[in-house]
Amino acid sequence: MLKEQEALRRWLSSAASTEFRKRPFYNWKVKHGGMEVSEAKRLKALEEENAKLKKMLSKQMLGAAVLRELLQCYGLPPGVKPSRI
Repeated sequence: MLKEQEALRRWLSSAASTEFRKRPFYNWKVKHGGMEVSEAKRLKALEEENAKLKKMLSKQMLGAAVLRELLQCYGLPPGVKPSRI
């Protein structure tokens, strides 16, 4: 633990000399602080999957809104289900 803190202190002092902004590092440390490499990879994979699912949901919702608008344009009142052909 002390070795890690000393290494971090040395890294931050060298980063300060290169005008590295400390806030992003601390934000990263809060999010990924005690993770192992495999856990960080898993987190990244889950974040990517979550982004894909959000995109799919937004496309689905947009499609449903377009269909509702089309049904209203052709005279079907809102809330009435079209009969099957």
